[in-house]
Amino acid sequence: MRADLFTRVLFNLLGSVAILAASAGLSAAQTPMQMQMPMKMQKTATAAAPGPNAVVIKNFMFTPMELTVKAGSTVTWKNLDGEPHTVVNDAGMFRSAALDQNDTYQFKFDKPGVYKIFCGIHPNMKATVTVQ
Repeated sequence: MRADLFTRVLFNLLGSVAILAASAGLSAAQTPMQMQMPMKMQKTATAAAPGPNAVVIKNFMFTPMELTVKAGSTVTWKNLDGEPHTVVNDAGMFRSAALDQNDTYQFKFDKPGVYKIFCGIHPNMKATVTVQ
């Protein structure tokens, strides 16, 4: 008698859980989420950099921290952090607005030299662009 009561309670409980799961949109037959294929890696760039003359801002770092480009090149910075960052030249030549996640900033380097860059919000973030 006790085992029969236990079995009925167990089936009722499992049935209730199945009804709740179905009403929440969960089911055993639900198809899994499709995964996106990774992008092709560029042979000459690091995995984090989306292309040549590009700097990624991620994990409160500029990557690469040192970049060499030819005069007349445009460098693109892209913020992948969830926090805003800025791109500032220490000599005051340029300063971006605050870049939110996935925002970009570009600057064209016309003259050879060494340009020190930092984040105006997080000054410990530093990088160097060398223009030849």
